[in-house]
Amino acid sequence: MALVAQLAGCAGAYALARTGLVTGLWPLVLSQAGIAALASGMLGSARWWLLIHLLFLPMAVMAHRFALDPAWYLAAFVALLLIYWTSFRTQVPLYLSNAATAAAVLRLLPDEPARVLDIGAGTGTLLRPLARTRPDCSFVGVELAPAPWLLGRALCAGIPNVTLERSDLFAHSWAHYDVVYAFLSPVPMAAVWHKACAEMRPGSLLVSNSFPVPDCEADFVIDVNDRRRTRLHAYRISSRPHAS
Repeated sequence: MALVAQLAGCAGAYALARTGLVTGLWPLVLSQAGIAALASGMLGSARWWLLIHLLFLPMAVMAHRFALDPAWYLAAFVALLLIYWTSFRTQVPLYLSNAATAAAVLRLLPDEPARVLDIGAGTGTLLRPLARTRPDCSFVGVELAPAPWLLGRALCAGIPNVTLERSDLFAHSWAHYDVVYAFLSPVPMAAVWHKACAEMRPGSLLVSNSFPVPDCEADFVIDVNDRRRTRLHAYRISSRPHAS
């Protein structure tokens, strides 16, 4: 879809140039970027793709104008790859949970010692405050992207009840956890619910930040008092039949 949007932008800018409505390098470049972003929106791409299309050609032209060393392109690509890894396939960008959300999740933990899993843990922004407050509980995070995982490992060093593993969230078993927390995107939520029903024990809790399970009503929803207007959608596994 990204390639189609860029080609649509090129075709649109070419058509504008042929009619004489747009002349000059930068008007053509900006026309191409605007049309590509519009096409991306019409194709149903995620909102963050719009910014990429708006910036792609203008930044390429600027790099050419200033004779930017091609090594910078490679460095930027490697940096983005380490941070986002295969988000183009999973459609799960890097979201970091804030302190207000961690406080809300803390109130959901049972009074007795519990095992908590954060799928897509990023740098451990949720796990660290929970682990410090509840040393009686065990906290595990899974993160596939190398850079957030490495940073999270460093930040979690010295907190004995936190483990951050580099793994795909669907490859890791959820069978032994009392609470599973997800801050992903709308795309994988149906698969997340299927895995939760198949593996999580009756009485355990699935908590999804911002993105509800499609066609499934949450047992309760918590409105977090933060600037994001975060909503936590909670699903009690015991109240629902297991997925087939």
